[in-house]
Amino acid sequence: MPRTDDISFFHQGTLAICGSIDIGEALQECLVFLQRYMPAENITMDYLDPAIPGICSVAQAGFSMLPAGTVVELSEREVAYIESQLSQTTLSNRPEDNPVAQRVAAHVGIDSVFSSAVLHLMTKNQHLGVVAVSALKEGQFTEEHARLLSLLHDPFAVAMSNALRYQEVLRLQEMLKDDNRFLTNELHRMSGDTIIGEHFGLREVMEKVRQVAPLDSQVLLLGETGVGKEVIANAIHYNSSRSKGPFIKVNCGAIPESLLDSELFGHEKGAFTGALSRKRGRFERAHGGTLFLDEIGELPQAAQVRLLRVLQTKEFERVGGTEPIKADVRIIAATHRRLESMVKENTFRKDLWFRLNVFPLTIPPLRERKADIPALVNHFIEKKSHEMKLPYRPVPAPGALERLQRHHWPGNVRELENIVEREIIRNYSGDRDTPLLFAEVAAPEGLVREPAALPAEEGPTNLDAVISRHLSHMMTRTGGKIQGEDGAAALLGIHPSTLRHRLRKLGIPFGRGAF
Repeated sequence: MPRTDDISFFHQGTLAICGSIDIGEALQECLVFLQRYMPAENITMDYLDPAIPGICSVAQAGFSMLPAGTVVELSEREVAYIESQLSQTTLSNRPEDNPVAQRVAAHVGIDSVFSSAVLHLMTKNQHLGVVAVSALKEGQFTEEHARLLSLLHDPFAVAMSNALRYQEVLRLQEMLKDDNRFLTNELHRMSGDTIIGEHFGLREVMEKVRQVAPLDSQVLLLGETGVGKEVIANAIHYNSSRSKGPFIKVNCGAIPESLLDSELFGHEKGAFTGALSRKRGRFERAHGGTLFLDEIGELPQAAQVRLLRVLQTKEFERVGGTEPIKADVRIIAATHRRLESMVKENTFRKDLWFRLNVFPLTIPPLRERKADIPALVNHFIEKKSHEMKLPYRPVPAPGALERLQRHHWPGNVRELENIVEREIIRNYSGDRDTPLLFAEVAAPEGLVREPAALPAEEGPTNLDAVISRHLSHMMTRTGGKIQGEDGAAALLGIHPSTLRHRLRKLGIPFGRGAF
């Protein structure tokens, strides 16, 4: 074949190889092209995975030699054969000439004789894989066929590299989807289907949640810091039709004003100094789901204008971009501030307030729903014990819950959670048999004070002496009985073994024979 024909062959072959983004379709076009020049009945693109070790099929066209996705395990001898042929185009005009081809044929059930031409694909001293052209007869391929096939080495190598990268992208994409499904389920599990107090102090709030959750209306959560606005936002999202979509949270007061646009709307590469790549903003990430804007009252005036535009037009542009991006996002905003007063002071836009104030929902402070405190304490004890990986579950001391209910709780549920965690830490680092006393909130005002000295006739002030006196009283009351519904352990809310250990430590007799 003249040199000019080589150029034409290369040009037409490259067009066939690169004619489709789908590597299977590209190989089909390539097979049709090669059949003009050689007795090709099948073409496959494979690579060696040394970890198996084995041949992995990327794509094929023609008779079913090795369907895409097939893996054929190889012996050490067969792997060594492949490694000995890396720098050449191999001709195998008899089955016994190529042990790897024999293994593949046996794997797919081809019993007839065949011949093949195998082009090894290399780039920068890295072996990518092979392109094998086959026919179901012996002696079909010549050195001229091998030379022509080698002319297409570079386009085949590019196609193989792209195909492998595409497979890796698909694999990582599937892993990402799986991780996303797992994390979404885990977040849902952690946030819980049950909200503590939904049947008592939060009954009216949860009734409103059930009303608004199925809709796409904006919700404005109002209440003091620490009342659990994020928990309610979670409940609205996971009880809505968007529950399978993302739930993205933004603390508007925690992002510097200079970065706020980039965080909310994203930016294009080169939009500003340090913008080294394109970045998707929170609105874009929340597409199809819910965006929770916490501390909306801290949003600067300029950002309020841009947020208002998104709410009005349902689209935005990245910083440095000109292409509008649709925003299918439900907004849940939250604040501890009085937005109506901020509107009168011209620190919050009236039109934005009207947009957000579609369905206001006020969450009561903890001091107005103290009946929920025992359930919250038990929930936090369970939660913190699990987080700290404690080998036991501490319990509140008798009278401790009543003391907690007398506290004013300026920090609301968050303050209660912190106090429970501190008490568990003290308990873990001290005597684990001692129940949780919550001494720091013992005063009715909820202030931490040094206890005043008691007169001698009022009893001992030493903690062990106080506990000893109380346990002795319980033993007398129960007649020394430890277990059972009317036993001392049940009345104290602790495990019988823990109580026995404590009684022995303090030298207090127990058992029916002791009383």
